[in-house]
Amino acid sequence: MSTLQTSCPSCAGPIEFLAGSTIVVICPFCKTAVARTDRGVEDLGKIAEVVESHSPLKLGLKGNYKGNRFELTGRAQLKHELGGSWDEWYATFSNGWVGWLAEAQGRFYMTFFQPLADGVTLPAFSNLQLGQVVSEIPSRTPLMVQEKGRATYSAAEGEIPYKLVPGEQFEYADLAGKENAFATIDYSIDPPWVFLGDQVALQDIGLGDAKPAERDARSVASASLQCPNCAGPLELIVPDRSERVACPYCESLLDVDNGSLKYLKTLKPPANAPEFVAPIGAEGTFPGGVKFKIIGAMVRSVTIDGIKYFWHEYLLYNPMIGFRWLVHSDNHWNFVEPINAADVEQIGGISYGSTAKYNGTTFKIFQDAMAVVEFVKGEFYWRVEQGETVRAADYVAAPLMLSQEISPGEINWSAGIYMTNEEVEEVFGISGLPRPWGIAPNQPFTGQFYYTWGALPLLLLFVVAIFMIPFTGISNTVLNQNITLPPLVNATTAQVAFSQPFDLKANRNVRITASAPVNNSWVDLDVDLINEQSQEVESIGIPIEFYSGVDGGESWSEGGQFQNLTISSLPAGKYTLRVEGTWQNWQAQMPVQIKVDQGVNRGVNFVCALLLLLLVPVIGLIRKMTFESKRWADSMFSYSGGDDE
Repeated sequence: MSTLQTSCPSCAGPIEFLAGSTIVVICPFCKTAVARTDRGVEDLGKIAEVVESHSPLKLGLKGNYKGNRFELTGRAQLKHELGGSWDEWYATFSNGWVGWLAEAQGRFYMTFFQPLADGVTLPAFSNLQLGQVVSEIPSRTPLMVQEKGRATYSAAEGEIPYKLVPGEQFEYADLAGKENAFATIDYSIDPPWVFLGDQVALQDIGLGDAKPAERDARSVASASLQCPNCAGPLELIVPDRSERVACPYCESLLDVDNGSLKYLKTLKPPANAPEFVAPIGAEGTFPGGVKFKIIGAMVRSVTIDGIKYFWHEYLLYNPMIGFRWLVHSDNHWNFVEPINAADVEQIGGISYGSTAKYNGTTFKIFQDAMAVVEFVKGEFYWRVEQGETVRAADYVAAPLMLSQEISPGEINWSAGIYMTNEEVEEVFGISGLPRPWGIAPNQPFTGQFYYTWGALPLLLLFVVAIFMIPFTGISNTVLNQNITLPPLVNATTAQVAFSQPFDLKANRNVRITASAPVNNSWVDLDVDLINEQSQEVESIGIPIEFYSGVDGGESWSEGGQFQNLTISSLPAGKYTLRVEGTWQNWQAQMPVQIKVDQGVNRGVNFVCALLLLLLVPVIGLIRKMTFESKRWADSMFSYSGGDDE
């Protein structure tokens, strides 16, 4: 189709279909949706003006996607059936492509119409299951159903490449895959259409310099809003995105609809719930230099074994990034951001021993329960309800946590990272946050120093021991002699023999080894080391006994045919051994082998040093085991093993 200039059938104002792919133009004068047909133009009805947001996108903005230039020439604003809205920008490419740049909660998706092969039929909307892989869509990676729902065309501007009917509802399904793959199935058409592409960052499409700007079109005026229940003045921080707001004066939950407020109910804080710590409107710069503002807060709970446990979740907002969460439980903190569900590999479902893998890290399941919204403050981007319930499962790998939330039409994954009180205080420039109690599910153990750096002295000890082996580890045999003791005169009178003289060096220990061919008998040896110069004597006793036999068909033995004894160093000099012995079979002679070694490395000093240096890392490991035991004691899925750091 060529460029068409015509008049609006409603107000007669001039309108122009610039792109050949344009089907509908929104009249800039009366906001009528005007469709181009073979017979002329058709009035599809008036559509609301878009509610301007802090979006960095606007009509006329030009970008570049994979080397192809485009211009944003149209915009459709859609409402989710459960609340919340998103924008779809019509991207006209210079090479003739037609693309959609969807913007939802600070994330951007560039998609294009994807025709299916002949004979391929997509699953019916009613048959789609969350988490289901739709293999019928050709993609570089499998695509799983992340969300399914119903949407309404609520507002539009510019040129639209399809027949947009104001107020029309349609069913859709969003799918996600690894490496930021993304697809949408539009069930408003039969057979359904598929739009395939990627989640992108503004930098990826040549719009990295785009900034939120004030718009000339109508926006919700926050200063003039009043609570319809108590007439208290309300100021919405994000008026263009908010679907619910809680009045701080009368605690009424209000519905937000294009600048008007509707009373829904009066909220009742749950009994025994902790007080909010952070105020609505507080701003803070988080790690990475990103500034967020708290726009809402809620109390949530789970009930386990009849006991209700509460925690707080603070909704954070940045117009360039979107929404994040700051979770406060037992005075522990976590910064939480959404992640691509397709990047999570869930193993074993949701049960004892199941795990989830994300970004190369394995997480162990910690909790699976129904999470309930108990109370809210501030404003929210969806139609939050008191009593709203989702199934929530948490997986931990300290200091990280993966959380899965499953509702009837959506499955979401988020990643949280533990923040200390000191870090949160620095973010908001405050002090005096209440101290945490207990061990948080993903609280990191901070005593690694004791069994990491504490192990360095052990390593040094082994290095020194290896280095000293050539100097202290080689013993020297100074005597090796066979001595035969004659038969005894009687059983109690000992026989005596002397060894050959030998030399001993100073400052080296002495080990005396004696062996005798005893068998089911014994021999007692008293050995004297006699210093020939000073005549000083060092006496030791060396008993040798060996018994063996068979008892109940089992062989047994006790003792041995040799024994040794080590004494500390003696003065240097020439020595002789005096060996005096008695033995069981005293009528027979007793051959004895005597061996004297000096400088024997017994490792006593090494063992003592080892035991001493082991104290620090062992205490550290005991502390870690105790820490992990306390962590998993609070889990629905207790493990005996510790968490990997």
